[in-house]
Amino acid sequence: MEAEKKQSALWENIKVIIQALLLAMVIRTVLFQPFTIPSGSMMPTLLVGDYIFVNKFSYGYSKYSLPFSPDLFEGRIFASEPKRGDIVVFRFPPNPKIDYIKRLVGLPGDRIQVIDGILNINGKPVPRAEDGRFTSDYSLDPGTDVPIFRETMDNGVSYDTLDQSPNSRGDNTREFIVPEGHYFMMGDNRDNSLDSRFDVGFVPAENLIGRASMIFFSLGNDTSFREVWKWPSNMRWDRLFKVVE
Repeated sequence: MEAEKKQSALWENIKVIIQALLLAMVIRTVLFQPFTIPSGSMMPTLLVGDYIFVNKFSYGYSKYSLPFSPDLFEGRIFASEPKRGDIVVFRFPPNPKIDYIKRLVGLPGDRIQVIDGILNINGKPVPRAEDGRFTSDYSLDPGTDVPIFRETMDNGVSYDTLDQSPNSRGDNTREFIVPEGHYFMMGDNRDNSLDSRFDVGFVPAENLIGRASMIFFSLGNDTSFREVWKWPSNMRWDRLFKVVE
C-alpha cells in the first residue's frame, strides 16, 4: 500500500513538471521570449549584460517564432505592422539561425540614407539634439565619454544614439529603398553596429521575432550570469524592470 502511494505521488510530481514545461514552452513560443544583449551595438539604450523580454505577439507569428523553426508555413499569421522606432529582435537574413536586435528605422517604400552621420528618411533629416555623454562598463567596447544625440522621429518616437566618430564607414551611405515586405534596421551605437547599412541588408517581415519590451535583469562589468557571487556589486539596480524605448 505504501509503495502504491509513493508511486502515485511520484507520478503526480512528474505530471506537474510536464505541465510546467509545456506552459513554459507555450509562453516562450506564443507570448514572451527572454533575450540577452550580446554586444554594444544598441548602446546606450541596451547594454551588454541586459536581459530582456521580447513581446512575440507584437507582429504576429512566422516559422521563426517556433522552436527549431519548422517549415510549416510561409509569411506571418496574425500579422501586425511594426512601427518606425521599434526595437526589434529578428533572424539575421544571411543566416536565420542567428538572432539580431536593432532599431527599425525604415518601413517598406522608405528611402533611407545617412549623410554626415545624420539619418535621413525620405529626403528629410531626422532631428537630433545633444543629450550628454556616455561611458560604457563593457571591456570590449569601452566607449569613454562618447557624445549622445537624441533623435526624434516624425511619429514622436525619441531615443538616444551614440556618435563615437565623425568619419566612420557608416556615416555616409548610398540611398537605400526599402522593398515591399522588408524593413531597414540600425543600431543606436551608430559607429559600432553591423546593420542594414552593411551585411544585414533588408530584413524580411518573416524574419521578425518580436519587439523588445522590458529589461528584467542587468549585470555590468562583463559579469557572467553564472557568477552569482558577483551579482550584488555588479547589478544595475536602476535598470531592473525598465521599459525599453
